[in-house]
Amino acid sequence: MLTAENLACLRGERAVFANLSFTLAPGEALLLTGANGAGKSTLLRLLAGLLRPAEGTLRRPTPLRYLGHDDALKPAFTATENLAFTARLIGAPVTAIPRALAALNLTPLARLPARVLSSGQKRRLALARFALDGPGAAPLWLLDEPTTGLDAASVTLLGPLLAQHRTAGGMIIAATHIPLPLDAVRELAL
Repeated sequence: MLTAENLACLRGERAVFANLSFTLAPGEALLLTGANGAGKSTLLRLLAGLLRPAEGTLRRPTPLRYLGHDDALKPAFTATENLAFTARLIGAPVTAIPRALAALNLTPLARLPARVLSSGQKRRLALARFALDGPGAAPLWLLDEPTTGLDAASVTLLGPLLAQHRTAGGMIIAATHIPLPLDAVRELAL
């Protein structure tokens, strides 16, 4: 369960948001919407523990996965090596790498260095990290514009990954400007 009560965040002297409260139960998904600069990315960073709220309280699961705007890939590493690096960090078995590559249709690119991948392929590789440790291993997924650089077919690939996570009791919070392949999703407009 995630509970946010009366959260406030300041950027300099300006309040990005204030008195923000919401809950998220296992299996639920929440889309953060709003204009550029409304605070969607800031809220995700706060939920990830990268920022502290100026006010309010936040209770969330400790194990979480966060995808920001930067794909955070090692350019010289192959797709497989990038996933192996992440697998070691999160304690996932390296035997999960082929499944993660397949989930985002990256198997044909497994031996290519990340530096030669297109922006959409890099984004899919960053998203493949979420398939490494199986549904529900990290209960909370925080996704900041996960579809950036993706074509329609690649966005469709996200559907099963997101659904499996929720079926296993996982929670998803995503900032987005376009619809995601999620059923029964709530929306929080900032």
